[in-house]
Amino acid sequence: AAAPRWCSATPPSSPRSCAPAPPPGSGPWRCRPPRCGRARGSAWCCAARPAGCGSSGRGCWRWCRARRSGGRWSAGLGRAERWRFGAEEEAAGTDPRALPWFAWLRVPALDAAEGGWAARASAGCLRKGQALLACGSPFGDVCPELFLNTLSRGVVSNLAGEENALVLTDARCLPGTEGGAAFVPSPAGPRAVAVIAASLCWKGAEWVGLTLLCSLAAILRSSAAVLGEAGIAVPPVPAWVAAVPASGGRDPLGWTALVECGATWGSGVLLAPRMLLTCRHVVEARAPLRVTPAAGPGQDAGALWGRVVFATEESSPFDVAVVELEESVPGFVPPCLASTFLPGEEVSVVGFGALGRACGPSVTAGILSAVLAVAGRPVMLQTTCAVHGGSSGGPLVSSRGGCLMGIVASNTRDTGAGATYPHLNFCIPISVLQPLVARYRRTGDPAAFAGLNRVGDGVRAAWQLQQRPGPPSKL
Repeated sequence: AAAPRWCSATPPSSPRSCAPAPPPGSGPWRCRPPRCGRARGSAWCCAARPAGCGSSGRGCWRWCRARRSGGRWSAGLGRAERWRFGAEEEAAGTDPRALPWFAWLRVPALDAAEGGWAARASAGCLRKGQALLACGSPFGDVCPELFLNTLSRGVVSNLAGEENALVLTDARCLPGTEGGAAFVPSPAGPRAVAVIAASLCWKGAEWVGLTLLCSLAAILRSSAAVLGEAGIAVPPVPAWVAAVPASGGRDPLGWTALVECGATWGSGVLLAPRMLLTCRHVVEARAPLRVTPAAGPGQDAGALWGRVVFATEESSPFDVAVVELEESVPGFVPPCLASTFLPGEEVSVVGFGALGRACGPSVTAGILSAVLAVAGRPVMLQTTCAVHGGSSGGPLVSSRGGCLMGIVASNTRDTGAGATYPHLNFCIPISVLQPLVARYRRTGDPAAFAGLNRVGDGVRAAWQLQQRPGPPSKL
């Protein structure tokens, strides 16, 4: 697979750097780190090499002390997929100077006797789907009047490592924001919870639009010795901050499952203890079908075998398959099904895109950007959530009500430019499927879904992105 472009704070001279080059003679590329506390004038940053320390030899380390990321993060990064970079990127990746470093900088001008540490929280309190606010300065010190402390809102997409040492978010952070802070809402106000480590920009020709964060608490623990030598006492991090409930108290992760068919995989939605909906293209390999429901906290994900009882024809605009499991999913709670769809409402997509089989399902947030109806009935939903390969068949959920609104069918690809746009995607409304599912559960006859293969020209035109046929001209 092609590699995602990890836009770390590398010098502008690095191959394929995402950051704009500064004017000649302006010195090394610089980040603008946030302050962690005023009492000791300390701040953190994330860079390949701290600015001013790159060309002066080993003596420069008298002025700054840095800590490299250790095993606490490495344990959360399994080799689920091996990204293969091009020759230039492979060569750059072996250069130790390109490795990410976390640096603590002492800034005497920030010393203040009355100051204190910024309000913080432990990443261990985070949950998938929880709101986050990222703050950073894109493009380093280029035009700080415009870019300084730019805000971006998103949600916790995924978590990994001990006490959530690694956090993935869909907050859009541009190159140069590395070293900025991510905040979690709390009743007492926003609290710093993580540090922006890298933004994932491109994987091949697909815009990824995700950002990797590292837990601030984990960085502080691994830096304790260095900070102690500098005479900086680190106050304890609060162990828990009240989380903002996602999806109206309902847990869409409990409806989501990994669907594996031969060498391919996708996502699925559990509608009953032994019934799952997914996309036809996920299961068309006609190989043994394995379904792994998402595990809850402290639970192990157990795989179940299933069989396809119905799949739409290739000529059908609805890309749907129905899977019956050999065993019931333990403790399954059925989803609430949405009956209305309001453009502009906040929604989330849950699925196994981006990270694939690793780390369980990911959550991305956005809005319902359009509802396409034919004869007064919704037949297509369009959202701004980030949908990547592997998300097909996953649930579209109302962020406020927590109801199941539909299943993800596809994102958008520009065949001319060869680019994929995950933030423009299409879902099948659950209102199209709900009466058919009810009939099948009542009769057990897969023919209940046959109507999905017999739809009108208006529905076909909508899903083929064509103009719907209008009334014939009288001329």
